[in-house]
Amino acid sequence: MMMEINLLPHREARRAADLRESVAVLVLGLILVGAGIFFADKSLRSDLSTTESMIAQLEADIKRYEPQQKLVAKFKQQKRKLQDKLDVIDSLEAARTGPVRVLDELSETVPERLWLTSMSAKGKALTLEGQSLDTGVVADFLRGLNASPYFKNVDLDKTTGGAVVNGVRLVNFVIRADMASPVESKEASS
Repeated sequence: MMMEINLLPHREARRAADLRESVAVLVLGLILVGAGIFFADKSLRSDLSTTESMIAQLEADIKRYEPQQKLVAKFKQQKRKLQDKLDVIDSLEAARTGPVRVLDELSETVPERLWLTSMSAKGKALTLEGQSLDTGVVADFLRGLNASPYFKNVDLDKTTGGAVVNGVRLVNFVIRADMASPVESKEASS
């Protein structure tokens, strides 16, 4: 006769042990994952709390400095108004003394044997009409105007023969130029 050994309870015991081991590993894994989530949550909550307190502090600082910001804005507005007034005063001063200086410079630049018969200004554009004994004197006058800081874009518009006086034919001329302020020129180049 053959002896039979029942291995079934041994296999059942082995399966139960494997199942217990798998459950233990699963429970241990869940515990570790839970602990990781707990510590991560705690860290994030701590960071969030710190950030919220910093935001509250910054908002308090903003409220604390609001009156100073309003005062600075008011001062800037007053400064802008004062600067505008100063600019108007400067432009009025330049307009007051500018034509006088231009006329003075013009009188110093006119050579002998040349007479201005008409002068007109439109804005900064200046038109000079006159007579001379010859074209060389007109050329000297043009060079003088070009050398002056009070005139720019000086151009001889036309010359024509004029009336005969004591046997000499006069030369009529028209010169166009722009008036300039030496102060403006210096500021523009700075």
